[in-house]
Amino acid sequence: MEAKKTENVIIVGGGPAGYTAALYTSRANLEPLVFEGFRWGGQLQNTTDVENYPGYPEGVMGPEMMNEFRAQAERFGTRFVTDDVDRLELSDGGTQRVFLGDDVYEAKTVILAMGADPRRLGIPGEIELSGRGVSTCGVCDGAFFKGQNVIVVGGGDSAMEDSIFISKYANDLTSVHRRDEYRASKIMLYRARQQPNISFKTPYVPEEFVAGEDGKLAKVLLRNADTGEAEELDADGAFVAIGHIPRSELVTGQVDADEDGYVKVQAGSTQTNLAGVFAVGDLVDRTYRQAVTAAGTGCMGALDAEWYLRDTPPSPEAHWQRGGEPVEIAPTPGS
Repeated sequence: MEAKKTENVIIVGGGPAGYTAALYTSRANLEPLVFEGFRWGGQLQNTTDVENYPGYPEGVMGPEMMNEFRAQAERFGTRFVTDDVDRLELSDGGTQRVFLGDDVYEAKTVILAMGADPRRLGIPGEIELSGRGVSTCGVCDGAFFKGQNVIVVGGGDSAMEDSIFISKYANDLTSVHRRDEYRASKIMLYRARQQPNISFKTPYVPEEFVAGEDGKLAKVLLRNADTGEAEELDADGAFVAIGHIPRSELVTGQVDADEDGYVKVQAGSTQTNLAGVFAVGDLVDRTYRQAVTAAGTGCMGALDAEWYLRDTPPSPEAHWQRGGEPVEIAPTPGS
């Protein structure tokens, strides 16, 4: 394998976090190389209307917003590789290596922005009706179901949080869980039970999301986990809230992660346990998981990488200026 030139920054991932990191590093003249993957755009590529991202008062389609993120980063010189990385070889303060087929790319810094995938039920209609009544984000889509009947599937804190939020808009909300006992914390379960329009249906397992004549969700087929009895539940919306899976398999065993695979970073930073390796977006975030928070950490990761590469840390205000602040790259610390 023949190594390419040593890059200043390689970004792995092409969602809001990765594209924002690319924007900031390209405006700092670091000429980032982004491996955005075949699924570039992240979860927003499968999202219809986005109404809670600042700057879009009329809302925007998820894929359109990701195209704009990408184009803005490209305007300042970001280079993109629309392919999935095969493996990473990370070091503590040395050269970082990214492998794509027979090619190896070397860099002084790497920003990990692979994101996370929502856990799926794996039942008929779940994918087909995504964006047409079936959602994995209550905060993102709850307001679209004002005055309607919805269900939320899941028994943890995420399901309770989604239920409480969506209940502000929905007419009736049914919490569906496969066990009689919820695993959510007592306080979250208590808060959900205080909402007058939330009812609880246990132990039931969803088996199919069924579309109506208009092509949108109309019914959810349920089965009692104890008796096997089948039941139909009318629903305008269904939210699957059974957790997320961080896409950290590329760095398993190389960077510190928690028991669920979320990459650990230093408090107030995007720095991992390896010098020169930074992690941003949903790869590290098990709490908020919003496009705007992912973009915010993408900015942080870019600034952290820039500071790592320079003798004198730049002022963040420099990035407000037209064209950014010209930089002169210092040797990598420890080299």
